[in-house]
Amino acid sequence: MRLFRRTTLLFGLNLLDALLTLVWVRNGIATEGNQLMAKLLEIGDLWFLGAKIAIGAIAVVVLLKWGTSKIAEYGLAVALAVYIGLMGIHIFTGLAAFGLISAATIEQVSHLSELAFAAII
Repeated sequence: MRLFRRTTLLFGLNLLDALLTLVWVRNGIATEGNQLMAKLLEIGDLWFLGAKIAIGAIAVVVLLKWGTSKIAEYGLAVALAVYIGLMGIHIFTGLAAFGLISAATIEQVSHLSELAFAAII
């Protein structure tokens, strides 16, 4: 139960990501970046939500069952970092959708993210 709070946070962020993705995609503000999840969105919202919740639930079960290993702790830390980054993207998307960020700023951030991604690869 050592990882319970962080695992619960991960599941909550996963669910919030799914709900915000639905809002942005269905309102034409953004597209789904994950091609598999984009296909599920084409099939329907419930398929998409069901898959996201199932993935999150499986992660919770695995982490709670085998969470005593160091690799589980590292994996959870990486997953939380990724989802916190995704929340930043959702916030940026929302600000842009409401016109609080200029097109020039969006272009600059887009270029910086491309550079950062290229540097990682």
